[in-house]
Amino acid sequence: MTRRFVVTGTDTGIGKTVFSAALAGALGLPYWKPIQSGLEEETDSEAVARLARVPVHPEAYRLVTPASPHLAAEIDGVTIDPDRLTPPGGDLLVEGAGGALVPVTRSILYADLFARWQIPVIVCARTSLGTINHSLMTIEALKARGVPIHGVAFLGEAVEDSEAIIADIGGVRRLGRLPIVDPLTPDNLAAAFTANFDLTCFQ
Repeated sequence: MTRRFVVTGTDTGIGKTVFSAALAGALGLPYWKPIQSGLEEETDSEAVARLARVPVHPEAYRLVTPASPHLAAEIDGVTIDPDRLTPPGGDLLVEGAGGALVPVTRSILYADLFARWQIPVIVCARTSLGTINHSLMTIEALKARGVPIHGVAFLGEAVEDSEAIIADIGGVRRLGRLPIVDPLTPDNLAAAFTANFDLTCFQ
């Protein structure tokens, strides 16, 4: 059985790549980041390769400027062709950039790509203050486009009421919560994921 997931977030910098690495490592899924913006520090693909030890497909676009893909491409003098953003075949974990409504071009958002792909999406949501609004807006935006939502994964310290109400009002499955992993090593990440998620939820 082929297993394919897209990981998106409610915001940037919430730990989406760490979750992606944990899930890819636990399921043995190859990883693909369609567009990488910013190359000065470790890229998301490099981080996943280091933390998950899974095959990593090359990005369709590698942009130097650390900004939203639409702007980074313009600054770098690159034209993003949506037709190049077709996920590789077979088992796969795809990670978007920032949140679901981040612009890929000035006319296409990541959520639009997700709707085209029809691959089940996992929404990563932080547990800190403000997450209810951000999470429910993300879920509504995906549902409005007909994007299949596999569930929501929480990141951070436990906040039971926020986690429960997002799943209940959003009408989505609550997959689990990945706590802050420190130090962040492959073994520690794998152990934290195994302790907090049921792999049968990803069948």
